[in-house]
This record gives sequence, C-alpha cells and structure tokens, in this order.
Amino acid sequence: MTYTLITANRNYSSWSLRPWVLMTALDTPFKDVIIYFEEDNYERFREFTPNGQVPCLKDNDLTIWDSLAIMEYLAERHEGCWPEEAKARMWARCAAAEMHGGFAPLRNICPMNIGVRARLHKIEKPLQRNLDRISELFAQGLESFGGPWLAGDTFTIVDAFYAPVAFRVRSFDLGIGPIGREWVDQIIAHPAMQHWEAQALAETEREIHHEEEIAAVATVIEDFRV
Repeated sequence: MTYTLITANRNYSSWSLRPWVLMTALDTPFKDVIIYFEEDNYERFREFTPNGQVPCLKDNDLTIWDSLAIMEYLAERHEGCWPEEAKARMWARCAAAEMHGGFAPLRNICPMNIGVRARLHKIEKPLQRNLDRISELFAQGLESFGGPWLAGDTFTIVDAFYAPVAFRVRSFDLGIGPIGREWVDQIIAHPAMQHWEAQALAETEREIHHEEEIAAVATVIEDFRV
C-alpha cells in the first residue's frame, strides 16, 4: 500500500491539514507532496484531482479527493481513525460532518494563517454563533467521553477535523470557553501539529489573496513567519 498525499501551503491550507495531521498522528506512512497556492491553481490541480482542489490522496492507481472522503477511505483500511465505542463514534461522525459542511462565518472571517496573531475589527452575530456552537461541541465531547481528545482518550478523525479551528482560535484569540481552550492548547502541542506549524513558519511563499483576507477583517499584531 503506497499513499501519496497532495496538499498546499502549510500556513494557509486548512483542508490540507486535516488528513495530513490524522495520518501523521496515527503513524500512517505516506509520501508528502506540497503544491503551493498561486493566483489560479484550478487547472494545475486538475492534473491530479477531478475537483481541482487539495487535499488529494493517491493510493497506487486510485484517486481519493475531498478531506472527508479521504478520512473515510483511511478508516476502512486502518484501525483507530474513528473511536471504537459506538456512541463516541456516532458523535464523532456527526461533529466531523458538521465541521465539513458548516461554520462558514468562521471560515470566511477568520482564515487560517498560522504565523500571525491578529485582532478582529469586530465580531458579528454569525461568527459569534459559530464560536458558541464550537464551545458547546467541545464541552459536550470532552465531558461525555472523558477526554483528553474530543471523542475519548485517543486522537481520531474528529480531532483532525477541528485542528484548523485550533490555529484560528489562537491566531484571532477567539473565545470558546475554558474547556475549549484547553483542548486547543493540547492539540497545538501535539507533535504532528508542531511539525506542521514549524513548516508553516518556515515557508517564504505568500499568497496575496489569503493575506488580503486577514487585512480586511483584522489588525495583525504579530507575524512569526520568516
């Protein structure tokens, strides 16, 4: 079994982070390929994936696209991707699917930019609703299944799905309650996340659209990138 995972910039690509951090945390071997964002990557990405987006997983002659599909594909082949206990697994699937299909205000207003710390100009109701829901989800998972991870005592797909949220919370100092912040601190300290962050900070590539997104909604206080 030979996996190749194709991703984009460590600093910006939240969708790329999800399967990468899962596979790294679970010690699933793969070839790591990075294709950096440019002004228009669609046709370039279409050379290896039908939707023209990252991430994309190659398993020999098979192509698996979309982060959730990649996670499910891996879960069919490797133990530990989802929680073993049925109730925790059900909750984890629901929470991961909610992240995959929702939280548009958080995604749009607080883009992932690992290297910066920024102060939002304002927090409007749609974003606050997202933050309240994430706080509720994190507390529910951690209290229901005993922690220290969202669905129990092991790192699983649901933690990987919310990994970009952890970087967003830190970058914009978002309020998600003490229980949620404890999980944020824990996942950022995970060796896989530390490895990803180190690569993000070392990148010299800048994608102007992502930089403009932050400038439009926040004041950058610190920038830790090279």
